[in-house]
Formats: sequence, C-alpha cells, structure tokens
Amino acid sequence: MLKKSLLIASLLFTSLIFSQNTVSLKGKIIDKNTSVPLESATIYLKSVKDSTLIDYTISDKNGNFIFKTKKTENSIYFKISYIGYNDYSEKIENLKADIDFGSIKLEENVSSLKEIIIQSEAPPVTIKNDTLEFNASSFKVRPDANVEALLKQLPGVEIDEEGKITVNGKEVNNILVNGKPFFGKDGKIATQNLPADIIDKVQVTDTKTKEEELSGQDATSDEKTINLTIQEDKNKGVFGKANVGYGTDDRYESSLLFNYFKDTQKISVLGSSNNINSIGFSMDEIFDNMGGGRNNSIWVNDNGSFGINGMQFGGNNGITQSNMIGVNFADEWAKKKINPNGSYYYSSAETNNNNRTNRINLLPTGNTNTLAESKTKSITDGHNIEMDFEIKLDSTATIYLSPSFSKSEVKNKNFGFDATFDETGAALNENTSDNNWTSKNNTFKNNIYFYKGFKKKGRGISASLNNENSKNTSDLFTKTATTFFQSGSSNDDRDQFRIDDSKNDSFRAEIGYNEPLRDSLVFNFKTSYKYNKANDVRETYDFDSGFNSYSNFNDLLSNKIFSTTSSVSPMVGISIRKKKIRGSISMGTEIINFNNQSTYLSTKTAVNKNYIYPKMNGYVSITLGKSKSIYSYYSYEVNLPTANQILPFQNLGNPLNTFIGNAYLKPNENYSLYTNFNNYDYASRSGFYAYAGGDYNVNEIVASTTYDSDFKATTTYQNVDRAYNTYIGFNLNKSLKQEKSTFKYGFGMQLGYDYNQGLTNAELFESKGLTLNPRVNLTWSIDELITINPSYKYTYITNDFTNYVIDNTKNFKHSAKLEITSYWPKKVVLGSDFGYNYNSNIADGFQKDFYLWNLSLGYNFYQDKLLAKVKVYDLLNQNVSATRTITPTAITDMENTVLQQYVMFSLTYKLEKFGGKKDNGNGMIFMD
Repeated sequence: MLKKSLLIASLLFTSLIFSQNTVSLKGKIIDKNTSVPLESATIYLKSVKDSTLIDYTISDKNGNFIFKTKKTENSIYFKISYIGYNDYSEKIENLKADIDFGSIKLEENVSSLKEIIIQSEAPPVTIKNDTLEFNASSFKVRPDANVEALLKQLPGVEIDEEGKITVNGKEVNNILVNGKPFFGKDGKIATQNLPADIIDKVQVTDTKTKEEELSGQDATSDEKTINLTIQEDKNKGVFGKANVGYGTDDRYESSLLFNYFKDTQKISVLGSSNNINSIGFSMDEIFDNMGGGRNNSIWVNDNGSFGINGMQFGGNNGITQSNMIGVNFADEWAKKKINPNGSYYYSSAETNNNNRTNRINLLPTGNTNTLAESKTKSITDGHNIEMDFEIKLDSTATIYLSPSFSKSEVKNKNFGFDATFDETGAALNENTSDNNWTSKNNTFKNNIYFYKGFKKKGRGISASLNNENSKNTSDLFTKTATTFFQSGSSNDDRDQFRIDDSKNDSFRAEIGYNEPLRDSLVFNFKTSYKYNKANDVRETYDFDSGFNSYSNFNDLLSNKIFSTTSSVSPMVGISIRKKKIRGSISMGTEIINFNNQSTYLSTKTAVNKNYIYPKMNGYVSITLGKSKSIYSYYSYEVNLPTANQILPFQNLGNPLNTFIGNAYLKPNENYSLYTNFNNYDYASRSGFYAYAGGDYNVNEIVASTTYDSDFKATTTYQNVDRAYNTYIGFNLNKSLKQEKSTFKYGFGMQLGYDYNQGLTNAELFESKGLTLNPRVNLTWSIDELITINPSYKYTYITNDFTNYVIDNTKNFKHSAKLEITSYWPKKVVLGSDFGYNYNSNIADGFQKDFYLWNLSLGYNFYQDKLLAKVKVYDLLNQNVSATRTITPTAITDMENTVLQQYVMFSLTYKLEKFGGKKDNGNGMIFMD
C-alpha cells in the first residue's frame, strides 16, 4: 500500500512540476471577410535566434486551437499558415504566461488564387485536400540520419520492428522519390539509404492504381503512398555510401550505393556481398547490415529466405552468402511527355542449412510421431529487369507501359532421413533420401494501359492488356529408400532422374467507359476477358545398371497435365464523390470455361466445367474530419480448384504420400469484409486506429488424407461446407515533447478467431482457433544524444477440436526488445539491441527461450566522412531457431541452422557533392 501511495504521489508531483513550467496558448482562426472557421490551419512557434521549430498544433473543425508549451525568456515567433491565405506572424519577446489570442483573422491570398507562386515559409505540417505534407526541415534529426530516422520523427508515422510503415494507422505500400519508384515501389532502399538532409517535403496520399491516377478517380485502396521530394539545391549532384567489414569465423560484409541526381534525371548503382544473411543495403548507421536487431530493410519469409522487390535470396533457413548488383534509372523526355523509369538486378546466393524436426501427427486412430533430419545446400542465380514508361500523347490521352523480365536458376542438394513411430514407440516406416535438383525459370510480364479523357469532366475511356508468360524446367536426380514395418508391404527403393517442364501463359484484356451523371456521381462500365493456359509435363527414368544410365522410362511416375481457363466479366458500377463521402459499387457476372486434361499410363482423362457466378465489390469512405475517417470494403469472388486437385489420376512421386484429384470439386466462394476507423489529433499528437474484418468461404477445398498401418498416406481433395476467419484490433499512439526530450508510445492489440473443417481418415472434424496479440512500444529521445526504445509483444494461441483425437491445444510466446542508441560523447556512436524470446510449448530437446544481444561501437572522423566500427553479433552466444507450428492435423517443432556469435570490424565512407556548393576546405570540390 505504501509503494502505491508513493507512486501516486510521485506522479502527482511530476505533473505539478511540469504544469508550473508550461504555458497555454489558445485562440480561434477565422476568415477575415466571412468569419468562417478555418479547419486544419497550422499554428507553430519558432525561435527568433536560430529559427528552430519549438512546437506546433493544428486547428480543429471550429477553427479553435489550444496547446501547452514550455515557458521561455527568449524571443519567439508565433506563426499561422493556411493554404490559400496570407501567413500570420507575431513576435513574442518572452513567453511566461498563458495567452488567449481570441479570434485571429486570416486574409485570403489573392495572388495564390491566380496561381502566382509566392515564396513563403513552409509550416511543419500542411493538410491540403487528400494530401498530408510534412516540411522535412521542421523536424530535427542528426546530420547523418537517413530518411527512416526522419519518418520516425513525423507525427502519426510509425515503423514497427519488421520495417512496416504506417501513417495514422494505415499501412504504406508505396514509396516514391520525386514521384517515381526508387529501386522498386516498396521504397526500402530509399528509406534506409537516402540522407534525410536532402529531403524537402514528405507527402502522404492514398495509394492509387495507374488507372485511378490517370483518370482522376478516387483511390479504392485504404493504403498510403509516401512521396519524398528532394530539395532543389540537392537535386543536382552525387551522394552515396560504401561499407566494408570483416570479422571472426570469416564473416564479412560489403555494400555500395552511389546516386547521381541532375534535375529530373536520376541514376543509382548499388552492390553488396556478405555472408551474414543480409541483402546488404540497410546502411544502418549503428549495425550496418547486421540482422537480428533493428535492421529490417528487407522482407524475410517464414522459411528464413529473404529478398527485396520480389527477388528472393537463399530460399531456406540457414546461413546465406549473397551477392547483388543493381541499377536504377529515372528521367523525363520530350518536354515531360515521356517519363521512363527502370531498374536491373543481378543476384546470387548460397545457403547451407541443417534441419531437425519433431512432428506429432494427430489421427483418429491414435497419434504418430515423426522424427526427421536433413542437410541442404541451395545455390541461386538470377536477373531481374523492371521498367515503366508513361507517354502523354496529348493533354487528354496517356499510355502507360510496365514490362518486366526475370531469369533465375536454382541448384539444390538435400540429404534427409525421417522415421515415424506409433504411440507405443513401434516403428511404422523410415525414409532416406538423397536429392540433387536444378531448376530454371524465365518470366515475362507486361502491363499496357491507355486512358483518354473528354471535354466533359469525368468522361473517359480506358483499355488495358496484361500478360504473364513463364517457363520453368527442372531436373531431379533422386535416390530414396523407404521401409515399411507393419503391413508387410514391399520396401520402395528408387534411383531416378526426373524432368519437369512447365509453361504458363495468362492474358487479360479490359475496356472501360466512365460517364458522369452529376458532378459527384459517375456511371462506369467495364468488360474484361481473361485467358490462362498451363502445360505441365513430367518424365521419370529409372537407373539402368546395365547401361549405367537413367534410360528406363517409368510410366507410373510420368504424366502430362494440360489446363485452360477463360472467362468474360461484364461489370457496371456507380461511383460517388462528395465532400464527406466517397465510394463505389460494381456488380456483374463472370462466365467461366474451365478445361483440364491429363495423360497417365497412356490414358487420357478430361474434366471440363462451365460456371456462371455473380461478381461484386465496393467500398465507402466517410470523412468525419481532416484526419478522422471510416472506411469499409466488401468483395465476392470465386476461386477455382487447380488442375492437380480436379484431375483424378494418381501422382506417385512421393513414396510416402499418393495424391489423387477429385473431378467433382466445386469452386470455392469467398466473401470478404473489412472496415476501419481512423483518427489522429495533431493538437494532442495522439492517434487511434481500429479495424475489423473477416473472410467467409463456402465450399472450401481441403485435403483429405487417409493412412494405412505403415503411416503411408493417400491424399485427395474434398469440399467442406464452410470455413471462416475474423479479426478485430486497434492501435493507439501518442507523442510528448518537453524541452529537449521526446517521448512516444504505442499500444495495440489484435484478436483473431477462425473456424475450419477438415478430413482425416475419412472422418470430418472441426477446429476453432483463437489468437490474441497485444503489443506495446516506447521511444524516449533526449535531444540528439540518446534514444531508448523498449518493446514487448505477447502471442496466445488456442485451438479447440470437435470429433477429433484431441480436444484442445494451447501455446503462448513472449518477445521483448530493448534498443539503445547513444551519440555521446561527440563523434562516438554506441548501439545496443537486446532481445528475449520464449515459446511455451516447444517439445523436449528443443530450446524454449533464448537471448539475442548485439552491440556496436563506432567513431566518426575525417570530418565525419568516415565511420569506423566494431560490432558483436549474439554477445551471449544463445541464438537459436526453434519454432512450433500448430495445425489441425499436426504439431510441429523445428530447429534450423542460425548465425552464431561473431565480431566484425567495419569502415563506412560517406560521399556528398551537391550543386551550388563550393570547396569545403577538405580537398573535395562540390558542383555548381
């Protein structure tokens, strides 16, 4: 009781001290001529001495504002900015008491109405129409900070531990530089590598498709796009970074990013090589490319592979040595009538991994236990080219082209052993495999879109053609030895060479017409035609010892599959666009022709289907304020079974599992609903985002597996009545600033519930799953000296079963992190990332928890152009990769190879030469 009383007293005392050191500013902003309140005007305070931004707020829908700020005896400017109005400025000699400004009248800027450019001071935040704009120079970051550090300072912007960016709760899926992609639209390279001090504005808008962008339609997506505009004097020059490092156990890293900007022309080159499971382009000032901490500039799959812009490295858990080079180009030609943009990547990677698995197979007849071990080596090699061209034929017509081509080769060597036992420990089967696999893939994609507008606003015609053509060939040398212990079945020994040849060609053509019925109401009509052709050929040859070659054709393990799908979808819709509400609804019919044919043992089998289904989607967005809205989306779609699922022939490729299709499968019908509420209060720097949604599936397609006494499986496919998943969650965040300290915190929670049906040994069962994910994060920054960022995430999963061998499974996980960054003393950079993970239900023999602690110490010299660092990965030498996966049919514990402790020394060089600058005295001449 005493402790609680002391805590309450301490909080009250702290609050009292803080209130005594602050003053309150309030007032109301109105139009001078009409006295109409002005919503979303920016009110801010700046230091007279050095123009430093002290504080700011935004007026509410009634034009009112109120905010508290620190008392000061220094002179400050009180400023107000609003789009289309003259700025208001008042000098305050000292700020020691509360001030009520009453009604402040802003005068309309006549010059701006005539579209004459007026040079004026940019406010920290501007809200204009559907664009939220931040003035980068108003938000203080270190001189060597990257764009990601700048984004973290912006109100309402959050970047989670996986690198996902959200603005006021809405996910950012597109990042542009001066309106164009920079090494891909995901923008990870831009945020991690572009220096913050070259950015002029950070503009946030709704993400639009190219069709919506060119036709002037509203965005149907609820996701956001960030556009980074470059300062005019920094848009001409060269800049970049180079990094090299070497450490214990022969660990190494190297990376280079070089940029040449000249007005509209931008050329960037990057390259990297390392063996620490990284792409190599994070350029993180603290840990460079070291993973396992705050460096999340790339995406990482559940299987441990990683990639960027759709390119995958590795492909397995384990340790990967990767190399990559890339070039990005953007420009404007023919007086801005042609806007090209493109990138090229070459990548190679080698991954080595050892895997250990313990799987409990849940069966109505009694559980079985499978123990498995494998050793894998994978080598990948790939090229990727992406381009897009926007060609303006005239002021009303535009053509957009977006071709891409990828070429890859994967070589994989795998040796594995697994054995399955019943509940008494009696052996059911065991399998040894030795595989050497080579796969080659070529894929070409293209998107051509044409839009023509007419004199009547909103009237337009569009046409598009999309195609994707891919060819994949693979060669497999496989040796397997399978032993069955219970039924007396003969053992299955194979020494084979298998060739798989797959071709897939898909095309989609669409034509549309928009006709405005009123200023806020548009009728639209679209018709699309889709065609897909897939051809898969498998040939298997047994080893002939007499000829010492793979020459005996095995027709039991060879087959041909041919599938075509064509559909026509006429759609009509209505779009509405008012000040407070916008939305659309489209309805139509999809007429599908689905033809499949297999050739197996010289027998041809055909399964041909014709379907007619309705098609519908729609959304509505209701604006409740400048930063408050409600969004909802609904869709209905049909998903066809695959050719392998519907063709009733035997696939004997796996000695432990035979697959047979089901010609009577029905398509799966999916109903999807999503809604959210978003509110960010710029006056209090607090945001709240709530969301809910779900998917309901009719005729869900599930695998139906039966097992014999040797635990040899036969799998087919069945429709079950229904399956659904629902989720609801919220996120809230708040930012506080006092003197030179900034404190930000966020809290979120998601609750998920799903219902599924399945079939095992021909018995129908039900599973009901509940998932709970609360999380909290804090960030405390003291000036530019130190940043402390603790975070915690908890995951609870439970599954209840009906008509099944078990009634319930439960599992929970803890994940806690503490990141500390210090820039004291001067020129010294210290980083510490400490993490703890705990998994409650890992099986015996697998480690339930581990600590991961990374440390970095750096020193800047040569006028801060060079940074020398020593880094320690996994200081406590505890890193493991133990995971548990729970499904309705199995509980799987898995452990893979992970990076172990190493120490690395690195050196980073920073280059910046921008137009308008002169020799800075260190021998480097800057461009004029």
